[in-house]
Amino acid sequence: MINLEPVAAPGAPLARRNPVAKLAAAMVFTLILVATLDPVAPAVAIAVELAVLPLFGVRYRVLARRAWPLLAGAVGILVTLVLFAADRSGPVLLQAGPVLVTEGVLVTALGLVLRMLAVALPGIVVFATTDPTDLADALIQNAKAPARFAIGALAAFRMVPLLEQEWRMISMARRARGVDAGRNPVAKLRLFGSTAFTLLVGAIRRGTRLAVAMDARGFDAGTPRTVARRQRFVLADTLLIIGAALTAGAALTLSVLLGTFRPLIG
Repeated sequence: MINLEPVAAPGAPLARRNPVAKLAAAMVFTLILVATLDPVAPAVAIAVELAVLPLFGVRYRVLARRAWPLLAGAVGILVTLVLFAADRSGPVLLQAGPVLVTEGVLVTALGLVLRMLAVALPGIVVFATTDPTDLADALIQNAKAPARFAIGALAAFRMVPLLEQEWRMISMARRARGVDAGRNPVAKLRLFGSTAFTLLVGAIRRGTRLAVAMDARGFDAGTPRTVARRQRFVLADTLLIIGAALTAGAALTLSVLLGTFRPLIG
């Protein structure tokens, strides 16, 4: 079952920060790291992210459960780049038949994988420590986002767990009608595509009904709406954003001092 509810400890100091502040800190932190291609800056960033994880009240085991698709994708990208990347510059580290691993391709692959992890982990932590309703309220009150956008995003977020249930229902219904791929990989791929298309059609229909229901309730009227729960943006929230920017800047500075900095542009 897909679980998108917050899993942070209730008394964690950073988990209680304003949702907009946590989202802004994650965006600032990741945008700065995108500026480099070297592996040093993202490696430092990942070390910092893991070090401050207890302050968000998230256990490492819980983070691993939520981030396992990301980790699996990172391993796949690393292996693919090491084996098939065109750039083979630098000293040869390993040569076994057609497999040729050089220092240049290894640095490039590690830089890409570590940067992907460093960019994705803050987002995982933010959504693991934030109640979706609080995030929608904070977007409306603090970020001045339109209520239609914020509440619509909240509704879509709440409906994500339904996708897994519908996938199971579609698969069971097809199996009951005798539509089964068996052990044929081509048939499995074709069945996967048709099931995904059916799920997409159902999601579009549900989104259309939701949009009509929201319009009927006046979300597109432009009238100021009241909120039930007040979301305050205090000094500690500002310090969180500044701290994220300084930490990312320090990681880039360390990369420059070590001579490994490789700008994304130029």
